[in-house]
Amino acid sequence: MKKQTKAKLKKKQRSAMHRNAKKKKRIVTILVIAVMAVTVTLVVGTRLFSPRTGLTNSELNQRKPQIVDQDLVIQIEDITENALFFPMIIDGLSMEVLAVRAPDGTIRTAFNTCQLCYASGLGYYVQVGSVLVCQNCNMQFPMNQIELEVGGCNPVPIFPADKTQTNETITISLEHIRQAKSIFESWR
Repeated sequence: MKKQTKAKLKKKQRSAMHRNAKKKKRIVTILVIAVMAVTVTLVVGTRLFSPRTGLTNSELNQRKPQIVDQDLVIQIEDITENALFFPMIIDGLSMEVLAVRAPDGTIRTAFNTCQLCYASGLGYYVQVGSVLVCQNCNMQFPMNQIELEVGGCNPVPIFPADKTQTNETITISLEHIRQAKSIFESWR
């Protein structure tokens, strides 16, 4: 009789341990799913909505009509603190210029590709709040640094000597744009 009682007791203990293991596994699974859901919500929320400006990222990242094999002419009145992107097809190659009004009121222009990450194909910028974010390395770049630095993880500058500015427009010549083709060969 003692053997039967011990056997039943062991069986009950094993059954209880099995139930506890199943319960723990379910809890871990639920926690993993919850963490994944929170992560997805945060990533999607960050991509779709910019808390600093209250604008969606699609409102921030406005693209102008594409130009093909010609000078780029930017209307100064269109430039705000929200970057404008100017897609181009130059000799069959997709390229892009960005223009933005920096906090000091100056207009900054650059090729929309990262000086370090361009070869990855993801080395381009998207505006998030008041910064540009490299889509390859996630480096954030403030608007007041555009067009100032050569080298490093930042947009490739288009300096004042490389463009013509009047009271109404900024013109970047087709010749200058063509000189930048090599940094767009793997772009997007």
